[in-house]
Amino acid sequence: MGEKSSSKGWCGWLLVLLVLALIVGAIVITIKKKKSDHSDEAAPVPGPPGAIAQNYAQALKFAIQFFDVQKSGQLKGNKISWRGDSGLKDGSDANVDLSKGMYDAGDHMKFGFPMAFTATVLSWTILEYGDQMDAVNQLEPAQDSLKWITDYLINAHISDNVLIVQVGNPEKDHKCWDRPEAMTEKRPLTEVNTSSPGSDVAGETAAAMASASLVFKKSDPTYSSTLLKHAKQLFTFADKHRGSYSESIPDVQTYYNSTGYGDELLWAASWLFHATGDHSYLDYVTGENGQEFANFGSPTWFSWDNKLAGTQVLLSRISFFGAKGVSNNDGLLKYRQTAEAVICGLLPRSPTATDSRTENGLIWISQWNSLQHPVASAFLAALYSDYMLTSRTAKISCSGHSFTPADIRKFVRSQADYVLGHNPMKMSFLVGYGDKFPQYVHHRGASIPVDAKTGCTDGFKWLESTDPNPNVAVGALVGGPFLNETFIDSRNNSMQTEPSTYNSAVVVGLLSSLVTTSSAVQSFT
Repeated sequence: MGEKSSSKGWCGWLLVLLVLALIVGAIVITIKKKKSDHSDEAAPVPGPPGAIAQNYAQALKFAIQFFDVQKSGQLKGNKISWRGDSGLKDGSDANVDLSKGMYDAGDHMKFGFPMAFTATVLSWTILEYGDQMDAVNQLEPAQDSLKWITDYLINAHISDNVLIVQVGNPEKDHKCWDRPEAMTEKRPLTEVNTSSPGSDVAGETAAAMASASLVFKKSDPTYSSTLLKHAKQLFTFADKHRGSYSESIPDVQTYYNSTGYGDELLWAASWLFHATGDHSYLDYVTGENGQEFANFGSPTWFSWDNKLAGTQVLLSRISFFGAKGVSNNDGLLKYRQTAEAVICGLLPRSPTATDSRTENGLIWISQWNSLQHPVASAFLAALYSDYMLTSRTAKISCSGHSFTPADIRKFVRSQADYVLGHNPMKMSFLVGYGDKFPQYVHHRGASIPVDAKTGCTDGFKWLESTDPNPNVAVGALVGGPFLNETFIDSRNNSMQTEPSTYNSAVVVGLLSSLVTTSSAVQSFT
């Protein structure tokens, strides 16, 4: 009896345990189902850089090298075998050292407007993605290239209300085809001042210096303070003496014509707020100036000429992450709403998606330098998706349709992958990357052998040569394909084969966002 009773008790306890297990299992399944049903309530929590995407990391390394290709001045520790010292006397007419800086494209001009934009975007990239760049050993080269430009910009700001905005005569420069090391033509200086204002170029230069001041704030506080001082002075000059440099200096209209200066004023004030925490700059962008210049509700394309979309995304940081003493006022909300409209216009499945794209999905706005806009747009989209991830914002709504950070990032990768060779031409438009890339880049230094002896005009034989470039302009992002997704690899086809320094800035930003699992820093300071 005793053994029988013991066996019966054991079986009873087993039954109880089985019932409990079933109940617990049912509860777990229910919880998982509830989580699945509400999976869009919170985006995944981001972490530090994870596994490296080797394709993007390699492409980023090449892209950053192009800044070395474009450097003017005394090249200490030169990494490009076919480049040497050049432009050493630039600025001597005004007793100022403008030997540094970078050549604009395939020519030897130093255009201050796009060069300052290059510095601002490069600073923004470092501030947002410096940890990811560092994970693939590209942070230090990027900082070095940034400082090469800001050293030049500091010297170009020769007094409170005077900024040199151009070195060289573009008309005469484009009549030469020679290596920068062999230049003999005169290099005149062009400036903006109180009688010939340039709120656009002065504003962009202020943005460059303010953003760069944040980059160097910890590593070189003295240099950072110098940059910030110049940024404040230039913004005051740009705001107080309003006018477009294209009107003050009509000759620049052929090359880098500005379509307005309001966007640069907002862009500069936004960066100055981030650099200083001074609420007067935030009041500037959210008050009357925002109403006048921000074009709320109307998405625009981000470029060296138009900074509105960049400003809207930058100011969205504040509504995502907050800032000391700042509440989400109506002005900030309008910037974020317009930034979301920009993103919605990019996503191919959005009801408001732009039709301005190729059959295979590349954003396509301009026949000349067609890759500028898709790369810049993808960079902004990457930033916005990372703001969402870091703030655990699950989705944005585009006319009633929801999109997650993963959806946005899919678009970002599509544009980057197209540039790197996933296109009908099976060609990488980033020189040096992949098995097939342009061989006839419209670039003087790359097209002329190092040991060639040329003057201003006899070097044109190298422009007309049917041989591929003897020097590889590593990391150059060329102009890109036509709308019908064709590309003519010809040195004379500057529309498609000429690279530019500002193109490099946006592609470095895009690739930096993709080299590993992504997230955004919540504060630049």
